[in-house]
Amino acid sequence: MLNSILLLALAAPVQERMMTPELLWELDRIGSTAVSSEGSLAAYALRDYDLAGNSGRSSVHVLDLATGQSRVLLDGWRSAGALQFSPTPFGERLLLSGRPDVEGASTQVWAVNVIDGAVKQVTDVEGGVANVKVAPGGDHLAFTMDVKLDAEVTELYEDLPEANARIIDALMYRHWDAWHDYSYSHLFVAPIGEDGRAGKQVDLMAGLRVDCPVPPFAGSEHYAWAPDGKSLAFTMKDAKNWAQSTDSDVYLVALDSPAKRRNVSEGRDGYDTDPAFSPDGTLLAWHSMEKPGFESDRNRILVLDLASGEVTEPTAGLDQTVHGATWTEDSKSFVFASEWRGTNQLFQLPLAGGTAVQVSEGRYNFGLVDLLPGGKRALVSVMDMKRPRELAVLSLEDGALQTMTDVNGAHYDGLALPTVEERFVEATDDKRIHCWVIYPPNFDPAKKYPLLTYCQGGPQGQIGQWFSYRWNFHLMASQGYVIVAPNRRGLPGFGREWNDQISGDWGGQAMQDILAATDSMLEEPYVDKKRTAAIGASFGGYTVYWLMGNAGERFSAMIAHCGVFNLESMYGSTEELFFVNQDLGGPYWSSQSIQDKYQRFSPNSYVGKWQTPLLVIHGQKDFRVPVTQGMEAFTAAQVQGVPSRFLYFPEEGHWVQSAQNGVLWHRVFFEWLAEHCGE
Repeated sequence: MLNSILLLALAAPVQERMMTPELLWELDRIGSTAVSSEGSLAAYALRDYDLAGNSGRSSVHVLDLATGQSRVLLDGWRSAGALQFSPTPFGERLLLSGRPDVEGASTQVWAVNVIDGAVKQVTDVEGGVANVKVAPGGDHLAFTMDVKLDAEVTELYEDLPEANARIIDALMYRHWDAWHDYSYSHLFVAPIGEDGRAGKQVDLMAGLRVDCPVPPFAGSEHYAWAPDGKSLAFTMKDAKNWAQSTDSDVYLVALDSPAKRRNVSEGRDGYDTDPAFSPDGTLLAWHSMEKPGFESDRNRILVLDLASGEVTEPTAGLDQTVHGATWTEDSKSFVFASEWRGTNQLFQLPLAGGTAVQVSEGRYNFGLVDLLPGGKRALVSVMDMKRPRELAVLSLEDGALQTMTDVNGAHYDGLALPTVEERFVEATDDKRIHCWVIYPPNFDPAKKYPLLTYCQGGPQGQIGQWFSYRWNFHLMASQGYVIVAPNRRGLPGFGREWNDQISGDWGGQAMQDILAATDSMLEEPYVDKKRTAAIGASFGGYTVYWLMGNAGERFSAMIAHCGVFNLESMYGSTEELFFVNQDLGGPYWSSQSIQDKYQRFSPNSYVGKWQTPLLVIHGQKDFRVPVTQGMEAFTAAQVQGVPSRFLYFPEEGHWVQSAQNGVLWHRVFFEWLAEHCGE
């Protein structure tokens, strides 16, 4: 009998596993990565999550680039990042900023022996440090930490110690997901002694009510050491016009005269960020946007000759934007990432300018980690819609790609994968819209499938080959949905005209592009026209609200996460006014034509037409798109009797960052779709 059962088990077909919300949070995530000076080793941080404990832990691994073999160097830390190899009095060590799993520990700098894993603490700074970079010679350390410069109410009125209030005299009193904490992030330097410990730190921004890096998203890329280790270049932004301008500048400062700061980007009114010295020390490059207030302007490379003071632009005439520009070791060219036709590719551009040569290829999003010694290869990160980030070595000569890591191989073993295809759709103005179409695993064109129209946020943010832990197309397809994701007007990677067209036209051609992509898919015999949903977040949430009143009967369900519903109330409650000024033309009261545009493009103008079931998702700590936007939309649906639900996160902001909240998000998301798009 036992043998018969065994034979039946062996004969039974193997059940393919599908991606689930729980599995998504089991996947390991590669973080900070660094290459050793001679280029033989790489180190990378890995983050994993404990769903039951609603927490995460970090480990650090060392990768042999010749063999592709990895080994664990550190494990079980609460955090680990800012990895970099550095010379020390004891030989080259891996430096990192991290927090061990010890009660009362803060984030400090640590030096790790890559041979035996021995750990030595380098800093002991109250409150911890961030954005760590060691000088090229290993004799100094730079880092950022918060400096309290503003007084709280209880400090102004010492006889009212229990008062709980804020006195606000200027804008940007809160940003994205945090209230201003009366402190400013300053850049510090400290010498490293022969014992490997950091000495007394010096504030390079003493007394200034400004931040480096510029919040909320920037990190250590906002400053750089000169090759001789005697000076730094860093980015900061004048807080006086913080809310209404993107104007940030790049400054030079010498270690021997920290109070003397030279603004090398003065007179340039947009974002000036990410300074990088040439390896020979004669030039300083940085990213620069020309237009003040336009956060998605073309990112150029500007280069300053430190001897002559002349500034040139190698990217002049380039119809694409630059990310992470990195000098080649001969100081004669740059390698950078850029959005390109629904992917992120790497390009090489001569210092003298001219044609940017694409050095990577394939249906991936590439990121440059570092160039390897010799100038012919690079360590890169690679991801697509099916799998998260892995590390690989890329040949800059022929584009050959050698995969180095497979951190999620065990999770993907036996996992059924979706199919991803490109599709071009004709727009209402006869232009072509690039779309990604994602099909369920084991797709059968003879069957009928529900359709999800994905609406991208930004509004300028390409739908590339990224692997999201919330808007995950692999997961959606594994639940039996076909997804169309159109790179509608306003998304980069298709030229500046296509990218910039959305400014001042939120409810215009971009919305028609979304509808054209949807209509094209509805003509397919495998799509069930009665089971179609529109989904999106941020500007994508705005799109969903707009479609609620302008898409007719195309959709049977809608899901909007942190979406803009009422343009007038959004203007008065958001924080980055430069964004709405650029994209909507200014305050709604500034002119009759602007007021008319607000009225025409605001989703709340069309709520009388709402009838499609709507799921609203919003976080209390979202100050970019305040939670009242979601509340207004939910109220409008409820009052009109439109089937609706509100998923509210009191501790989340514009994103969902905790493990259990992330799983809950997906469960409610798919429950809503099953109820209104199910068979």
